[in-house]
Amino acid sequence: MVSAFIFILPTTVWTYEKVSPENWIRDMEEAYVRIDNYTAIFHKQERVNGKLLEEETIFIKFKRPFKIYMKWIKDPYKGREVLYVEGWNENRMMIYEGRVMGGVTVNFDPKGFIAMKGNRHPIMDSGIGNLVKLIRENFRKGIRNGELELKEHGEETIYGRKTHKVELIFPKDKTKGYYCYRAIINIDVEKNLPLKVQIYDWNNILIENYGYEILKLNVGLTDNDFDPKNLQYRF
Repeated sequence: MVSAFIFILPTTVWTYEKVSPENWIRDMEEAYVRIDNYTAIFHKQERVNGKLLEEETIFIKFKRPFKIYMKWIKDPYKGREVLYVEGWNENRMMIYEGRVMGGVTVNFDPKGFIAMKGNRHPIMDSGIGNLVKLIRENFRKGIRNGELELKEHGEETIYGRKTHKVELIFPKDKTKGYYCYRAIINIDVEKNLPLKVQIYDWNNILIENYGYEILKLNVGLTDNDFDPKNLQYRF
C-alpha cells in the first residue's frame, strides 16, 4: 500500500559546496510572513496506530493569529464542520457532526481523547505556517549538524500548479531528535509555499500525506468567517 509513495525517479543530490538550499527556506519564510489569511482544499492522510487511514478532503479558512474553520466536503466525514479560534470558547474546538442524531454541535478539548481519535496532531498544529516552521527547524538542524542529505527532483505539477520537488533525508536514528527520517516536499514555484508534503518514519513507511489544493492567499477573511453564528455554518 505504501510502495507507490516510496518509488523515486533518478535524482540529483545537492551538495552544500555547490548550492545554497537555504535560499528556498528563506523564500518560504518570507512568503508566509506576507500572508494574513487564506483558503484552500486541504487533503489529509495519516497513519494512526499502524493503519494508513482514508484520505480526508477539507475546505479550510485560516486567519492570523490562529483562527481556523474546516468543512469536510467528501466522505468519510462529509458534512462535518470544525471551528477553532485561539483564546475563544475556552480554547475548545466547536464541532458540528451531521451524522450523529440528525446533526449535533459539541465542544471538545483539542488535545483530548475524542478530538485526537484518528489524528496524529491537534488542530493547533494545522496550517501552512506550522508546516513551514517544521520544515525550517529540521532543515537547519540537519545543515548545522552535517546530517542532512538533500535531493532535487526537478519540477512536478501538483493540483494544476508548477512545483519544485525536493527530498530531505535525515539520519535513520530516531534518537537524533528529527521529526522524521524522510520528507518529500512540493514547493509552489510562484507562491514559494509548500503545496504537498509526504512524511516517512524511521522504517521508511509513509505516516503523513498532506496537500493544499486551490490555495488562495489574502482573500479578505473577516471575523464573520470564524463566527459560529455565520449563516453559512451549521453550528
